[in-house]
Amino acid sequence: MTTSSWLARHDHTSVVIFRALQLGDMLCAVPALRALRAAMPRSRISLVGLPWADQFARRFSAYVDEFIAFPGHEAFPEQPARLDQLHDFYASMRARRFDLALQMHGNGQYSNAVVRAFGARAMAGFGAAPGRGDECLIPFPDTGAEPLRLLELATGLGAPACGPQLEFPITAADERELEASGVARGLAPGSYVCIHPGARYADKCWPAKKFAAVADQLAIRPQLKTVLTGSPAEVPLTAAVARLMRRAPVDAAGPLSIGAMAALMSRARLLICNDTGVSHIAAGLRLRSVVIFSKADIRRWAPLDQQLHRCLWDPFGEQAKAVLDQARALLMLR
Repeated sequence: MTTSSWLARHDHTSVVIFRALQLGDMLCAVPALRALRAAMPRSRISLVGLPWADQFARRFSAYVDEFIAFPGHEAFPEQPARLDQLHDFYASMRARRFDLALQMHGNGQYSNAVVRAFGARAMAGFGAAPGRGDECLIPFPDTGAEPLRLLELATGLGAPACGPQLEFPITAADERELEASGVARGLAPGSYVCIHPGARYADKCWPAKKFAAVADQLAIRPQLKTVLTGSPAEVPLTAAVARLMRRAPVDAAGPLSIGAMAALMSRARLLICNDTGVSHIAAGLRLRSVVIFSKADIRRWAPLDQQLHRCLWDPFGEQAKAVLDQARALLMLR
């Protein structure tokens, strides 16, 4: 039996999707969420994710109607498992009697058991073995970019492909926050390059002195300023980069939310960053970027548009000239 019309054969008045991951992983799921919404325009779609992703669900309210925080699981490293909350969480999920549950959290080794415990009438997702009962599990692709893997799941179930492009909508609240912060005061659109030297894990970060050296070389161009971005936890890192620079940058780390930071980036000429969530924000904004990889699978996590986004493998911090050359080439693009 083919899976191509699986969604059409099932009631999907109420749908729950499980993907409890960080920012970049969630942004990579947007093409699949867009396809699922197109297939189920009148369904109520709930997202179960990490607590932070409440803001993701609100930003992508065109595709997600409700957010439900996941208490965690011992097999998932993204958050400490709050075991005392799990019993009530699963009981409340079963009480909802969802028509359909979709597992979009990896290959299903552990996540399929989590989604089965939601008690939905039907379930679909990735899995190594055929589903049991009213389940449709398809093999997790061994290769390919993450947005395409997830989109393959959605289209395999019968959703229409609505394009693989990422999105990052900028809201009026983002713009107001950016303006109120004063960070962008005096920064004309197109007059600056954003440097994002941080990442969730320190061992994924390109050396601060390399970011500083590249920023100084780019700042030689007339009227091209450097803006350092980062989370509150990355304030010491951006300060270190600033100290190493010959030309004083604008240090915007810390005070801005993800949305306001994206609004700041949306006016930049270019972003240079590690392989981290902001690279997928740049893809959603269609902001030119140079992305430096050191740990992750570059074929899986590189942005799809290789003309707009240049990805380099440099685990030992040896490719500063290549980063600079790619940045200069992107700045020359019309």
